[in-house]
Amino acid sequence: MAGTKNHDYHILEPDIWPLIGSLSALTFTTGMVLMMHDMAAWAIVLGLGIAGLIATFFSWFANIVREAEGGDHTPVVQLHMRYGMILFIASEVMFFVGWFWAFFDFALFPTPLEVSYLDDGTQITTSLFGEAGAAATFVPAGMEVLDAFSLPLLNTLILLCSGTTVTWAHHSLIHGDRDGLKKGLMATIALGAVFTAIQAYEYAIAPFAFGQNTYSSAFYMATGFHGFHVLVGTIFLIVCLGRAMKGHFTPRQHFGFEAAAWYWHFVDVVWLFLFIAIYIWGGWGAPIH
Repeated sequence: MAGTKNHDYHILEPDIWPLIGSLSALTFTTGMVLMMHDMAAWAIVLGLGIAGLIATFFSWFANIVREAEGGDHTPVVQLHMRYGMILFIASEVMFFVGWFWAFFDFALFPTPLEVSYLDDGTQITTSLFGEAGAAATFVPAGMEVLDAFSLPLLNTLILLCSGTTVTWAHHSLIHGDRDGLKKGLMATIALGAVFTAIQAYEYAIAPFAFGQNTYSSAFYMATGFHGFHVLVGTIFLIVCLGRAMKGHFTPRQHFGFEAAAWYWHFVDVVWLFLFIAIYIWGGWGAPIH
């Protein structure tokens, strides 16, 4: 019979949201460029772009949830979604490889020069390490750094704990324990929020500013983007908790939750590398704030 589905794939219906998302992304980036150049109407353009992206997120993701609950996500479809999530996380890994690469390049081959500019735009290059030929270090002489074994260590323990609670939630879901699923998600979300709050406080008390030198730039870019990923992962888990409250997810079909758990574990592992490389090794020997 014509139109009968005789395969396990899900053929998507025509949808306007990919087009709206693309236009919103273009509007958003245009607004950012206008803002950076302090041009007129940048706030309106940027606001329209952000509003369009948020609307796209809500509507497009809602469509995916309806597809999942409607039975369109067959085992074959779920398999391909897993491949997609694996590739996405791999791209995120390479994103952080770039920041680590920059960090180790500056750390292992530091330059004893600092470039600054006068009000009239004149460029001034000065030495950070005293006389010419003096030994160069990644952290400039006399610059204070954060104590790696204070708040950063606490945040490390918090993220490691959150990795266990999201695993608890996953284990509970697989074994049909929906109460454990909800509690595990709540605990993970709470730990993620605490991590973000501590990170914000750490930035507030940091003894160095963004762009002050290569160490501070590498520090804020790497930890800042990680903090953004923690925020995204927390929102991801909040959505999963809301779906769990509505009775979504089954032991056999729960890719939405599984993707969130994978993403959260990725965030945990990145932080471990950041903690060891930037906080401990990067600030080794420098005075503690």
